[in-house]
Amino acid sequence: MSHQAFTKQALPAVSDLTEQQQRGWHCVWCRVPLGKDLGVDLGEQRVTPATGAAYAWFPRECVDALACSGRRAAL
Repeated sequence: MSHQAFTKQALPAVSDLTEQQQRGWHCVWCRVPLGKDLGVDLGEQRVTPATGAAYAWFPRECVDALACSGRRAAL
């Protein structure tokens, strides 16, 4: 079962993320692959681009915030 949380930091711009990060397959912060039910659900996000149709994206983050921040620093 995935955990539901709301991150205290602002999410990165969706345009800066990979498809895997946008779909919640990889951590939105450190890019590590997240297995089924292993990430923290950050909630559905809605985007309305300047051109094109609005869409939703589904970020998730690592459960272990300390390990995630270490991996993020190494990017």
